[in-house]
Amino acid sequence: MKRYLILFLITFQGLMAQVQFEARVSKNTLGINERLRIDFIMNVDGDNFEQPAFEGFRMVAGPSQQISQSWINGRSSFQKIYSYILQPERKGSITIKSSAIEYNGQVYKTSPIKVTVTNAVAQERDPNDRPQGGNGNELLQLVAEVSKTNPYLNEPITVVYKLYFNYINVTGFKELAKPKYNDFWNQNIDVKQLSVEQGSFQGQQAYYVILKKTILYPQKSGRLTIQPLSLDIGVEMATNRRDMFGQMITTEGNRVVSAGSRTINVRPLPESSKPEGFTGGVGKLNFVVTPSKTKLKSGESLDLIVSAQGTGNMKLFTLPKPVVPNALEMYDPVHDESVSTSLSGMSGRISDKYTIVPQYKGKYAIKPMQFSYFDLSTGSYKTITSKEIMIDVLDGPTLAEENPSTAAKSMATQDQFTHIKTRTVLTGIAKNDFYGSNLYLGLLFAPFIIIPLIILVKKRKEAIDSDVTGNRIRMNNKLAKKYLSQAKKHLNNKEPFYIALEKAMHNFLKAKLHIETSEMSKANIRELLLSRNAKEETVQSFIELTENCEFARYAPASSASIQQDYDKAVLIISELEKQIV
Repeated sequence: MKRYLILFLITFQGLMAQVQFEARVSKNTLGINERLRIDFIMNVDGDNFEQPAFEGFRMVAGPSQQISQSWINGRSSFQKIYSYILQPERKGSITIKSSAIEYNGQVYKTSPIKVTVTNAVAQERDPNDRPQGGNGNELLQLVAEVSKTNPYLNEPITVVYKLYFNYINVTGFKELAKPKYNDFWNQNIDVKQLSVEQGSFQGQQAYYVILKKTILYPQKSGRLTIQPLSLDIGVEMATNRRDMFGQMITTEGNRVVSAGSRTINVRPLPESSKPEGFTGGVGKLNFVVTPSKTKLKSGESLDLIVSAQGTGNMKLFTLPKPVVPNALEMYDPVHDESVSTSLSGMSGRISDKYTIVPQYKGKYAIKPMQFSYFDLSTGSYKTITSKEIMIDVLDGPTLAEENPSTAAKSMATQDQFTHIKTRTVLTGIAKNDFYGSNLYLGLLFAPFIIIPLIILVKKRKEAIDSDVTGNRIRMNNKLAKKYLSQAKKHLNNKEPFYIALEKAMHNFLKAKLHIETSEMSKANIRELLLSRNAKEETVQSFIELTENCEFARYAPASSASIQQDYDKAVLIISELEKQIV
């Protein structure tokens, strides 16, 4: 009996060891615009198949089931496959969890599979990546048309995203991955209405729609990469079948398309001929210095307007600062921009307005100013020199210099008797006893006052230490004030200023909304602030300012614009303090 029991156990273990259940993917690394096939394969007819949730993926097709069974040399083989087609919804490392089946009362699971999703990649047209029923002639292609691939530093280039299609209807689209313009100043140009135009793609007649227009100014020389735009397109196409009324039957589906990454080779501006004082202006510019008046009385003020106008990188350079005589008191400028941006680039006028107040009567010269820019049409630097401006102050005190010997003699006379004290304090010879004095009484009763205070302070400290949430809020408020003060110290140093300003804004949110850094997405910040009765315009200003901090590190900025951003941060924090409940 024991022999049969052992034989049965060995046979049963052999049968159990033959059960195989595994998951296989078509690739372990794919672009966000590609699709993934996953097969769950078993060599037994298992029951109660449980598919994973496929978090991070959208199911495009499936499950499809295949069963095969064969007999070879008296031995049978069986295979059942559940297949799915998946579309990734985000980039990064995504884990497909285990699937399960049941066989002879036992549960078998597949091992989890890690899949890495990268940026969109260029791919050939795949007949399996289109809705079933098409005739194979369908065209659906997203193209990024770049106006110039070898511009100068700060020369404008345009990127126009066109969707070409033929023998197919586009029913809608959504962005899977937005293009990234690292090391570019960029601005989107509004596409007011999508209109279908006729054109050609690779020699084939097609229709196209312009989806997006962007103007770029490279901020660094060398090879820069534009990350691609990827779209999930809803499509509808005709099949080769007709219904009972003779109408063509159509089928709907989805396609993922990508414009592919583009490389821009940015040329640096010539260094050998670069003028002294060049501040980064590129384009076709004019420079003017205009006083509001040249004759005035003492105590009156005049406005000196330093401006540049034309076409070029208007927001990305600074204007020179005037030099005035000491007798003229000059205040910090007020910066003004009147600039429009189109596909041809930025154009308009920027200006700095200085208020000048004379202190003494006389005639004073404001020296000529020089402004240099790089002219794209000639490929060379141009320098414009303003005229000398004479300021005539008609009345007021006259600036006179003292005679040095007279000044020294006067000073010596004043210092001659400084060692003589004019007030005497007399102290009595007799000494008072310590016993009964005010100091004695104070020291006697001090313990009765100090000990209760120590007890109260200790209890207060214990209460504060136990309030973890309150401590965190107080710490974040303290950090916000610290970084705002730190930002104020760097008003003349762009990059440290914007780093400190951004940290202050974030720590203010931590204190007010009780959130961590990992929760600081734009959508979450907007939702939380609005739920706490913050006004929409204040929330939008907060988000725009935090975005501007990142952009402003790369773009040139004037001291006036930095001061404006600091004042705006103080105003926004003050408004949110009042509005948040």
